[in-house]
Amino acid sequence: MPPKFDPNEIKIVYMRCTGGEVGATSSLAPKIGPLGLSPKKVGDDIAKATGDWKGLRITVKLTIQNRQAAIEVVPSASALIIKALKEPPRDRKKVKNIKHSGSVPFDDIVNIARVMRPRSIARELSGTIKEILGTAQSVGCTIDGRPPHDVIDDINSGKVECPSE
Repeated sequence: MPPKFDPNEIKIVYMRCTGGEVGATSSLAPKIGPLGLSPKKVGDDIAKATGDWKGLRITVKLTIQNRQAAIEVVPSASALIIKALKEPPRDRKKVKNIKHSGSVPFDDIVNIARVMRPRSIARELSGTIKEILGTAQSVGCTIDGRPPHDVIDDINSGKVECPSE
């Protein structure tokens, strides 16, 4: 016999899913079935909570207490950058290997760095900005029409001023 399930205990489950879509309940079931939740209902709740991240792969944090699931979106740096590009949502089943060739203003990069600050390893905000710029480089977009690495070099040399917080 497994130990008795404590209803007041808080369980946290992280999972990756595509925003705005009801994921396969087969992937949800083994994670939340033993906690006494219906995978279909939780799948619908996740789709509702991730509506404004349509078509992007994002991490979702499920906080489960008293057989109620609270859903919180934990966006990654790349998801925030792709959202800042303001591209139209795409059908992931039809469009493959998309190139994100747009341009993001530097102010948006600073705002993304502020959102990502608690999960960053850097000591200062300028380090977090450089982390976001590195992600922008791997996504393939430009910053105000310039390659992200040029902006990183300008931050290192002191040409571009970064806000302290």
